[in-house]
Amino acid sequence: MSITQTSEGIVLKIFVKPNSSKFKIEFDDKEIIVYSTEEPIKGRVNKEIAKELTKLLGSKVGIVSGLASKQKILLLKDGKKDTIENALRSAAGNSEKIS
Repeated sequence: MSITQTSEGIVLKIFVKPNSSKFKIEFDDKEIIVYSTEEPIKGRVNKEIAKELTKLLGSKVGIVSGLASKQKILLLKDGKKDTIENALRSAAGNSEKIS
C-alpha cells in the first residue's frame, strides 16, 4: 500500500472488494482495502469509491488507473499526505503507520 505526495496531488493505491454489506476501509499487510457495496457493473464501484472517499477525505478523488480492475490508483488533487493518512487510519479504526 502506498500514499505518495506528487506535484499533481496525492497518489493512493488501493485494492477493492465489491459486493460488501457496507462501505468500509481496512489495512491488510500494508495494503489499503476498500469494501464497496456496489456490483462491478457499468462503473458502479468506481462511482461509489470516488463519492465516498471524496466525502471522507475532503478532497476530490479521481481514478487514474484500474477502472476495470480491483487494483486502483487514485489521485487526490487537494490535501496533504499526513492529513489523508490520518483520515484513512481514522476511518479504518487503525493506528498503524501507512507507508
